Amino acid sequence: MTSAFDQLPARPRPQASTESAPYWAGLREHRLLLQRCTRCGKPRHYPRPLCDGCYSFDYDWLEASRRGTVHSWTVSHHAFDPAFKSALPYTTVTVDLEEGVRLQAALRDGDPARLRPGLPVVVEFDDIDAELTLPCVRIVLYPGSGERA
Repeated sequence: MTSAFDQLPARPRPQASTESAPYWAGLREHRLLLQRCTRCGKPRHYPRPLCDGCYSFDYDWLEASRRGTVHSWTVSHHAFDPAFKSALPYTTVTVDLEEGVRLQAALRDGDPARLRPGLPVVVEFDDIDAELTLPCVRIVLYPGSGERA
């Protein structure tokens, strides 16, 4: 018997640009890489060609700690794209990383009812397939303990 979910379209996939290719390659290696301006030192995320602090085009990459805190979140009960219907409901978390930038990622293995601003989280990796790894977020129960919700 075929269900309605068996007939859903494939999920859209991110397209790497010249600036973002190292970010996506880092995720495949389970590393969270952030651009950093080589003129003023400001980290930035999402990857882009121009520093919004000093307008320099020069940058390198730094490996992020993957630690941060919850800034905000959204629980989606309606798919913005039909390909996401099978994942409903899902939670997207905006994280303030220790490096001073924000990252949005899916909540994994955690109860969204436990989310609060400032709650410690860690960024982990969701291997979609051999070519695509996405960041995901796990709640840290006790900072420093490695325990997760």
